[in-house]
Amino acid sequence: MRDFLLQNGPILAWTITAFHALILVLALRGFRKTREPLYLLLTLLCFGLCYDALIQALGTALGEGSALRFFSRFRFVFHGALIPLLFPICAYGLNFRKPWKIAVWVLTGAVIVLGIAEGFATQLVPESMAGILRMKSGEGTPGWARGVSMLLAFGTIIPVILAGIAAWIRQKTPLLLLAGLLMFAFAALGPATGNLDLNFLITMFGEVFLVLFFLLYARRKAAS
Repeated sequence: MRDFLLQNGPILAWTITAFHALILVLALRGFRKTREPLYLLLTLLCFGLCYDALIQALGTALGEGSALRFFSRFRFVFHGALIPLLFPICAYGLNFRKPWKIAVWVLTGAVIVLGIAEGFATQLVPESMAGILRMKSGEGTPGWARGVSMLLAFGTIIPVILAGIAAWIRQKTPLLLLAGLLMFAFAALGPATGNLDLNFLITMFGEVFLVLFFLLYARRKAAS
């Protein structure tokens, strides 16, 4: 696996970018047709993931300079602003009643503010790995920002897994659970296999499965 990732990093980044763009278009079409909120939330999430993958795919072409730093800053900001949408995705997927939806949106708004602040506070340092030149979080990143980053990475996906279990029980579909489980599995795969330096690329595959199963779940819910 390691050799494959090291030899095909840029191709994989471009392929993942194209995949997210496709899911974004399909989700937007689904929203226009059905007005199902899950489609709109998925569209916004896909935009952030597509931008993230695109900037990493373009890293070598942009070069280690101000352009890469500028676009990478927004890569972190969009990540912090859009990943918290996983909370309302769970709420709408499980058909929360209005008071609970409001509570989820309040929580989501608070995490979005923290995520945006983390995106601007993160120290960006260049790294070249698997043929991909990218900006990553440096040692100068404040401790609170590192904590928010961990919250975005794991504190948002665990609710998806729990919501997926509930959806499997109530709605008889494992799609939401598969979205959360596969994202979590790929996020943990790098450290578990001793490939922590390639975890950024491995995690991108988890994001592919995340949005794919979200799309399938949204289609099933819109049709029901």
